Amino acid sequence: MAVIDNFSYWEQTAFTGHADVIIIGSGLVGLSAALTIKKQQPGANVLVLERGFLPSGASTKNAGFACFGTLSEQLEYIRKAGPDEAARLANYKWRGLQRLRQNLGDDNIRYHQYGGHELFMDNEAAHAADCISQIDQINDLLQPVIGQNDIYSVADDRIDQFGFKGIRHIVYNPFEGQIHTGHMMRTLLHKVYQTGTIVLNNCPVTEVLPEDARVVIKTGHGNFSAAKVILATNAFARQLFPGLDVVPGRGQVLVTKPIPNLKLQGTHHFNRGYYYFRNIDNRVLFGGGRNLDFAAEETPEFGHTDAVQQQLLKYLHEVIIPGQPFEVDTRWSGIMGFGDDISPIIKQIQPGIYCAVRCNGMGVAMGSLVGEEVALLAMGV
Repeated sequence: MAVIDNFSYWEQTAFTGHADVIIIGSGLVGLSAALTIKKQQPGANVLVLERGFLPSGASTKNAGFACFGTLSEQLEYIRKAGPDEAARLANYKWRGLQRLRQNLGDDNIRYHQYGGHELFMDNEAAHAADCISQIDQINDLLQPVIGQNDIYSVADDRIDQFGFKGIRHIVYNPFEGQIHTGHMMRTLLHKVYQTGTIVLNNCPVTEVLPEDARVVIKTGHGNFSAAKVILATNAFARQLFPGLDVVPGRGQVLVTKPIPNLKLQGTHHFNRGYYYFRNIDNRVLFGGGRNLDFAAEETPEFGHTDAVQQQLLKYLHEVIIPGQPFEVDTRWSGIMGFGDDISPIIKQIQPGIYCAVRCNGMGVAMGSLVGEEVALLAMGV
């Protein structure tokens, strides 16, 4: 079906006319970029285009972990990029979480600092011993960039406290927390609206074209133009710019119905971070399983697979809440953006076009700073 540009004069002059900046994507990165631009230049005409009814991707479809990395993840970062880069990234995520809390307020995002836990199963004795033997080294590395002592410590007493089965060790981090990402986005949208920024939903972008001194954006509702464009679509970035090193990774999530006398508290990871769970409203939120079939989960399509769903239920029954009856209340999936490099991509990709993508599953921690950084880059600050 051909696109019919049927904007009235009123719509053209109030909604769709030439903008100073158009941001593609209304997730945490895109809206943080909009806020930064309006703080720097309150009179700037900023427009946000979002393809979904709500933000697509992962900003409201994640697990709500306010985390900066488990012990084994930090060791993996060191293996891939070296200690200096691992420390820099930990600092970036830590500062991003503090900025998120400062910008939106702990009460508004339902922030609770119950701590983060990494679980090592009975069959991971060698892996657990290797990680635990390096706790002092990692604490020494991260103390200057996090500003906290004893970030990671063994806390095996929590195995019985939470009622887990089949767990050999727990490594605890008291400086991590959890949030309600739905309330996070409601608060962020409200702040963005207050700046006079317009967010247009259900407006999928099909093409972005530099043209003379402007950038033309083609959508299902007609064309828009701007002096500058910021691409903040994370996992979906290659749909518009195939050359970007971003691979989609689907995260499947479920939430149980309320469970009486639930012992669980805090955020928890296991199996090298591929599984993650937490408490929310006396329920268990549990997600992960990408590693069961990486190829199947490297998709921009939302949905579920029987293999992942059955594995989640098995872990719930046998490890997380063994012996407790439960029912699944709801399921969903979110699409994250990954790449070989552990850092996000924040750069100019064409004249007048900038991108801020590839948060590697850490969008809650990184998103606020990534949005700020690309906004300042686009503005030449």
